[in-house]
Amino acid sequence: MKLRSVLTALALVLGALLAPGVGVVGGATAAHAATKLSHATATSMFRNSAITWSSSGGCSDRNNSTCTSFEQLNLATAQGAQTLKSASGCALNITGGTEAGHASGTYSHWNGYKLDFSKYTCLGNYIKNTFSYIGLRGDGAPQWKSGAGNVYADEGSHWDVTFYNCGGC
Repeated sequence: MKLRSVLTALALVLGALLAPGVGVVGGATAAHAATKLSHATATSMFRNSAITWSSSGGCSDRNNSTCTSFEQLNLATAQGAQTLKSASGCALNITGGTEAGHASGTYSHWNGYKLDFSKYTCLGNYIKNTFSYIGLRGDGAPQWKSGAGNVYADEGSHWDVTFYNCGGC
């Protein structure tokens, strides 16, 4: 990685950690704690990495399923998207964040671990040619796993990505 890229990433991380709207929430141990972002902080990070987002409802209300919200997104998830963008060189457009209306569970959209991305040929080729195919998810979606352990599921109309970590940021 070029020194400039490393310094830019470091500046973004430090900026996110020191920015208003960022906090650490979670259980009693550091392993269960997650740094949560405000919508404004996440959009700033995405804008700085040339990652776009769209909302079918044209809104960002976390409690409205037609919106695309990043409120309470995990810092590692936002960084994972940035890592995906820089590693793939592909355009990324986020279509789903932490808003209501997604499946529940520990590693869910609502809990800040998942983002949905528009399907572009560049992104699909990168995922399929770089990561390991790990079979079908319970709902039949084919999945690929990165070396860092993040999981990319092809849900037909979009990529559903679970970021367990920042992907080597």
